Amino acid sequence: MSITQVPAAHKQTQHILLEGITWETYQALLKDLSNHRSSRLAYDQGILEIIMPSDFHEMINRLLEAIVRALTEELGMKIKGYGSTTLDREDLARGVEPDSCFYIQNVDRIIGKKLDVLSDPPPDLAIEVDVTSSSRRRLGIYLQLQIPEVWRYTEQQGLVIYQLQAGEYQECEFSPTFPMISGKVLQPFLQQANSEDDNAVIRALRQWLRTHSS
Repeated sequence: MSITQVPAAHKQTQHILLEGITWETYQALLKDLSNHRSSRLAYDQGILEIIMPSDFHEMINRLLEAIVRALTEELGMKIKGYGSTTLDREDLARGVEPDSCFYIQNVDRIIGKKLDVLSDPPPDLAIEVDVTSSSRRRLGIYLQLQIPEVWRYTEQQGLVIYQLQAGEYQECEFSPTFPMISGKVLQPFLQQANSEDDNAVIRALRQWLRTHSS
């Protein structure tokens, strides 16, 4: 087993890579850590990534989560949020805990039941926030899990929307779930996170939606 650790810095998310990890060890670690933790795990055929989000990482994640909920409410859409629920498939030897994930199009198929990733459809939308560590490995896991839409935020690029098409993720201008929403549209609202409280940002987003949907 080899270990690669990225040093912490101001505003930086920390992550650790462990190689040569068996599926059984990964499952045991999930059980030991249970729900009482802030770290998130991703497992990809023997490689385990442990991510410890920074405050900035979580601020953006929570704001994006609030944005998705506001969009569904304003547009009259159903939603069920599963946060950082562990999505793992032993048959694929892969597992991941998104920053946030949601059922929207398939919400009626999972309401009132215990989620089973093997037999139920995957979440319709997942969010990944990258502050220092790349989410490319996790995107590969999402691809195997067949999650149809991923929002990826970085400080350099802002929000980029990916859609699963022809067996790979394609960057797209507008969200398949919210056709009027693009990374460019949401960027000004995300930038307000540094100077406004979350409720002010969501109020501004709701006003924008009402203006542009009339």
